[in-house]
Amino acid sequence: MKQRRISAQGKAKAVSMILNQAKEVLHIEADGIAGVIDRLDESFVKMVNLIHASKGRVIVTGIGKSGIVARKIVATLNSTGTRSLFLHPVEAMHGDLGMVSSDDVIIALSNSGETDELNMLIPSLKKIGCPLIAFTGQLDSALGRQSDIVIDAGVDREACPLGLAPTASTTALLAVGDALAVTLIRKRNFKASDFRQCHPGGSLGQRLSLKIREIMFTGKNIPKVNKGQTMRHAIQEMNRLQLGATLVVEKKDLLVGIITDGDIRRHLLTQERIYERRVEEVMTRRPKTLGPDTLASQALSLMEKNQITVLPIVNPIQKVRGILHLHDILGKGAFKFNGG
Repeated sequence: MKQRRISAQGKAKAVSMILNQAKEVLHIEADGIAGVIDRLDESFVKMVNLIHASKGRVIVTGIGKSGIVARKIVATLNSTGTRSLFLHPVEAMHGDLGMVSSDDVIIALSNSGETDELNMLIPSLKKIGCPLIAFTGQLDSALGRQSDIVIDAGVDREACPLGLAPTASTTALLAVGDALAVTLIRKRNFKASDFRQCHPGGSLGQRLSLKIREIMFTGKNIPKVNKGQTMRHAIQEMNRLQLGATLVVEKKDLLVGIITDGDIRRHLLTQERIYERRVEEVMTRRPKTLGPDTLASQALSLMEKNQITVLPIVNPIQKVRGILHLHDILGKGAFKFNGG
């Protein structure tokens, strides 16, 4: 019995040790990113403006682990509207440099800034005439000194206990790349409908190519109340299906309005007693609607433009056929077909 107890204690200790080591790694990497955040300055703004104004592509280069990160940054940029290519420093010196033009912007990744293969490439890139941006942990390195813009992506220490394997440093490089991509998304006003064009084979692309009738809620899964009913009924109906809204209809299911969580909050700012109010006193009249044969991509564009998350789906005479929630386009949570 005692031996079993000791064995159980040993196992628990081993589990605790592994978890503590894993958490320490994550803390080190989180601290590394936090340090980069604190040092982010106008150089980042210059980089974003330069890339946004560029007529060419963003060409990202690096070798080893930095090269792997560079490939991921390229993939993220391409999928979010910024044309990009990965350039291997060695292959560039053996012919691939031909893909680079003076209209392109180069981003070079190197934590030390002293990577031989990368620094040997810099004079050739300079000769072409494209601007050079460095993501590095050493601003005064050979790479940093030759670059037009330097982004400080340095970390205090690696998560590797030997201090040898790039860990926190590559995480920081990757995070800066993500920050660049997301900033450019906003700078370009890149929308989810644009994302679809870059991802025709992805799950989002497939959803956006569907007709609304294939993904909308129908039948008993449509939250709705009749004109003349009280807000108590409306709130109960909203709670029943948890879509954040209920439709308001009159005879023959003709749509007259919609009540959303936002409508209720706005009403409560001026009227405390809401339960006995008639639904037509709170509802939004003439809400945005679409027909069931409209593409989901068009629904998404309408939702983005009007900053709404729920759409009534109606026929030409405004009879309710269904209701569409933004989450069922983007696939957050369970993806339902016809409310099933």
